[in-house]
Amino acid sequence: MSDKRSSRKTSKVQRVIDEYGLTGLGDRLEEHWLGDADEQYSLRQLADLFNQEVLRAALTEAGVTTLDGEIENTHRLLTSDGVSSGVRTETENALKRDGIDVERLKQDFVSHQAVHTYLTKYRSVNYESQADEPAAQLEKGASTIQRLRNRTAAVTETTLNSLRNTDRIALGDFELLVDLRVVCNTCGQSYPVDELLREGGCDCAGEID
Repeated sequence: MSDKRSSRKTSKVQRVIDEYGLTGLGDRLEEHWLGDADEQYSLRQLADLFNQEVLRAALTEAGVTTLDGEIENTHRLLTSDGVSSGVRTETENALKRDGIDVERLKQDFVSHQAVHTYLTKYRSVNYESQADEPAAQLEKGASTIQRLRNRTAAVTETTLNSLRNTDRIALGDFELLVDLRVVCNTCGQSYPVDELLREGGCDCAGEID
C-alpha cells in the first residue's frame, strides 16, 4: 500500500480524513481505485463513497442512528442534480434538527477531481503502470477468483447447514470442496484455475496462431 507523503503538498481529502477521524479511508480509496478490493471503482464512485463516510461520521458524532441505506439516500438527496430544491431543503433542515452543521458538511464533501489529486499527488499512486502490468493483472485475477470461491463456499456451507438444521435435507458431518478447473478445447488438457494462472496459461498457448 502506497503511503508516500510530501509536506509540500496539501490535500483537502486528507484534511477531511483527519478532521473526521476517518482512519483507513485513504487505504480503501486506493484499494478500490486499483481494484485490489472486491470491486474497482471510478473516481466518481470513490468521491461518493468518501462523502458518504463523511456524512456517516457527522451523524455518528451527533448521536444519530441510521438504518441500512439511509446514508446513501441522504447523500443522494444532498448532492444529486435530479433532486428538487424543495426536497434538498427538507433534507438539510432535517439534518440541522439533528444537530448537523450542514454548511460545513457540504463544504467538506469532495469532488472526483479532489480524489484523483489525493491519490496521485498525495499518496503517489501510479494507476496505469500498476494496473497494466501483466504480473499485476494475473495477481489481481487470482485474488478475485479466490475471493469469489471463498464466498461461494461460505454461502453454500451456510445454506446446507440451514437446510440440514430445519430437516429439509439429510446430511451428516460434511466437508465442502470448491474445485474450479479449466479445460482447454485446443489441446484437451484440464487445469486447476490456480495452476493455470500461476503457470501463465496453457501448455499449448505457444502453438496458437
